[in-house]
This record gives sequence, C-alpha cells and structure tokens, in this order.
Amino acid sequence: MTAWNEHVTAALLGTERRDPPVLPDAPDTGDLAGRLLDQAAVLAVRRRAGRVPSVEAPEPVALAPVEDVPVVPGPAAARLRRILSGEQIRVLPEWLDAAAGRGLRVPAQSLPDLLERGRGDRVLRPSIARAAGRRGVWLALQNTDWAYLVGSGDDPGGGPEVWETGTRNRRVAYLTRLRGTDPGKAREVLRETWATEPAPDRAAFLATFAHGLTLADEEFLESALEDRGKDVRQLASDLLARMPGSAYGERMAARARACLTAETRVARGRKQTWIRVEPPPAHGEDLARDGVPFHPSGSFAPRSGGAPVGTRAAWLREILARTPLSTWTELFALPPMEIVCLPIGVAGGSAPQDDQESDGRDVHIGWARAALGQHDAEWARALLKGGVMVDEPEALADLLSVLPEAERDAAAAGLIRWVEGRPDLLRVLERVPGPWTGALASAVVATLAASAERHTRRDEHLITQLCRLADQRLDPAAASRLDVLEPAVPRAVTELITTLRFRDEMLKELDS
Repeated sequence: MTAWNEHVTAALLGTERRDPPVLPDAPDTGDLAGRLLDQAAVLAVRRRAGRVPSVEAPEPVALAPVEDVPVVPGPAAARLRRILSGEQIRVLPEWLDAAAGRGLRVPAQSLPDLLERGRGDRVLRPSIARAAGRRGVWLALQNTDWAYLVGSGDDPGGGPEVWETGTRNRRVAYLTRLRGTDPGKAREVLRETWATEPAPDRAAFLATFAHGLTLADEEFLESALEDRGKDVRQLASDLLARMPGSAYGERMAARARACLTAETRVARGRKQTWIRVEPPPAHGEDLARDGVPFHPSGSFAPRSGGAPVGTRAAWLREILARTPLSTWTELFALPPMEIVCLPIGVAGGSAPQDDQESDGRDVHIGWARAALGQHDAEWARALLKGGVMVDEPEALADLLSVLPEAERDAAAAGLIRWVEGRPDLLRVLERVPGPWTGALASAVVATLAASAERHTRRDEHLITQLCRLADQRLDPAAASRLDVLEPAVPRAVTELITTLRFRDEMLKELDS
C-alpha cells in the first residue's frame, strides 16, 4: 500500500481507529488529525509535481479566412477606437451601418472590443454582423461568448444542414434567405418539421413568410389560424390580411361592408354621400379565428382625449385594419382622398349602454392601420393630407414609412408643424426614423430655436428629450444652423451640436 493510500484509509476510518503513517522528516506533534492533514498536503504537492505532462498536441486552430472587403480608412479606424473607448458611444450603430453600406469592414484590431460590446447589447448585433467581415465570424468561433455573431447576419452560412442542426436564429436566417430565392421550397421545408417545432420557433419561422408572400402561401397560413400558439395564429392572420385576393380578405371585406355602408343624404338641396357606421353586433368564434380579439371590458386602448374605446368600436377597428382597401374604392367609386373626406354618421340606438359608440375616428384609424399593413402609399397620402385625423398624430406618424422616400421629409415636417408645442410632438418624432433631412430637419431646428428662445421649464424638458432623439437622427449638416443659437442655449443643445459635428466628421472619414 502506498503512503497516499494509507493516508486515505486513515482519513476514512478516523484517526481514533487508525493512526496515520509517519513520513520521514515529519515532526511528531502528537496531534494525529493535524499530522494527517499536513502530510496529505505534502503528498498532494508531490503527486502533482511528479505528474507526467500530456504529450497530446492541441488541436490546431483554422487560419482566419482571407477578406474580400476592404478595411475602412485609417482616420475612420481611429475614430472607431475612440467610440469603442466610450466617446459618443451612441453613434456606434450608425458608424457600423455606414461602413457596411459603403462596402467596408471593421479593422481586425478593433474586432475583439466590438464583439465584446455586442455580447451585452443585442440591438447592436445585426450592425456588427454586417461590418465585421469574415474575420469577425472566424473570431467569434474561437470564443463562445461571441458565438452570437455566427448566423446573426442576413446569411447564416452553410447549406441545408443549417436547417437541421442550426440554432433558431440561424434557421430563421436560412429560411429568410430561401424565401427570397424560392418561397415554395422554403414553405415545404418548414411544413416537414412544423408539427414538431416549439410554438416560439413556429412563430419565428412563420414571420419569414413576409418575404415573397403570395397566394401560394394561403393554404399553409389558413391552417396556421388553427395553431395552438397564440402568436402563431396572430402572425398568420396578419400575413393573410396583407395578401391580395385571399379568401381571408374576402371574409373581412364582407364583415366590413356590413359595418360601413354608403348612404345618400340631402343637405341644402344637394345630394351628398355619407358613410353610415354600424359596429359589429357580436363576437363569434369565426371572428376570433380570423385574428380579431374579443377586447373584454377594461382592455380598451384609450383615445387621445382619454375616453375609452368601446368593445364594438375596437372590433370595428380590427376588421377595417384587416380589410383590403380596394373594398372602399369599389364600394364608393371614388379615389382614397375623396373617400377619407366623406362625412360619417353613426347608426343610432344600437350600441349597448355600457359601450362607447363608434365614430369617424374609429373608421379612420382602421383605414390607417390597413394602409400601414398593406403598404398602400395612396391611402397613406390621403389620410395624411385629408385633415381627418388631426387628433391622432401618432397614427399619422406611423404612415410616414409607407410614403415614397422623396415625400417623407415634407410630410413629416408638416406633421411636426401641426403638433408643435403639444405633448404629442415627442411621441410623433419617436416614430420618424432617421435621417431627418430637408424640410423635416428645418422643422426640427425651428422647433428647437423657438423652445430655446422661450426657455420655460416645460420647454427645457422638451429640448432635452428632442435633442436626445435628434443627436442620432438629425442630418449632421444641421449643426451649422444650430450654431447661431449659442451661447445662450440649454446644455442639451450644446451637446447636440457636439454630437452632430462628431457624426459629420465620422461620415466624411468613411468617404475619404
């Protein structure tokens, strides 16, 4: 028996039943337990010191791939290091997207800091994936903390095996790419595994149908209306509502035509077309199956004025939002601009006492949601210019994304001037993505100038919040127009000017 085994036996039996052996040159203190522990420590060191090292060679790391995208210019690389060190860190997504948009990549020396930043900021990851290049993915494969980058871009890499063995994100990316090239194959690939996928995955995969959506997807989406997952059912109904010529759209159009009817009235001796509104009287299983929630009492979304939206009014909004907008041009035989300006009358005596009657606002909000979902620029333009939704500036702001890019700035500027000085201003601007240029930039600068001139406590809060939005969205060239406000301006404006100048220099460096 070795000395180590003798010590183990003494430890198991206890020093009262078995004396530990005495090692050569070990002092005898009379404390058996202490001697056991001291000598065990000595033996442990001896065992470790005498261990023969492994002769196995470590597995070689694959060489980093050759980059096919040029690196950013030196000044831009230096600015990226400044940003990663904390200077104007909020502009990092813009820097990455601007670099990728110019066909450039992040320098290799900055990749570790950038990937570490993305580990704690999920929002940043898509921008990192676009600008990190091949070496960024290679580096992510060497560190599990950075593995989020693998497959987080638009291209998951690999072939069909990604669908069999990849993470959810990589499978979504694979399906998205396949929907762009062969929607039918993507649908069949998903159909094969649909029954075994967990509900969150089914919802994520179904969302890829937004790419290349056609009537060929109708049967699959109709079956998904019966899915046991609530999010899956909702996604299926939203996609069907965007599909021209679908049976779903026909069902919704039939319901909508029962709610809105054309009525001829005589006013001052002239015949005029009115829209008569009769909200749906009941909520059945067929309505629930098509994605219209019941909206029980207490769950109503508040109106701008604070009054609750009634149950039946909420059903009406949902139905109109899911009805093809061509329903109304066919029914009224008028263009959208004239339809949205038609007077609206409510059917009398039909609403329950505990419910708020529907009115023209519910009709217009339903149409606005339909224009957004169906991406119909003509209806969006009509609702923005028709002056019928002045009390719903946030809903109007959502419609800006539907307009052609050349029209957005002017339309947004008009909306900003309409709500200037009202609490809605910030909520509207939050919905207007950057860059804010042209007429919109001028409107924002004018709002800042007017608020800085008044400089009340209320205006100071508005300036602070507006500057926080503008520092990432406002055209950097606007810094020169804000210079005239200095030096007697709030600190937030001074910081905004500094950020705009930083962004202006940043973009110029990427173009050099």
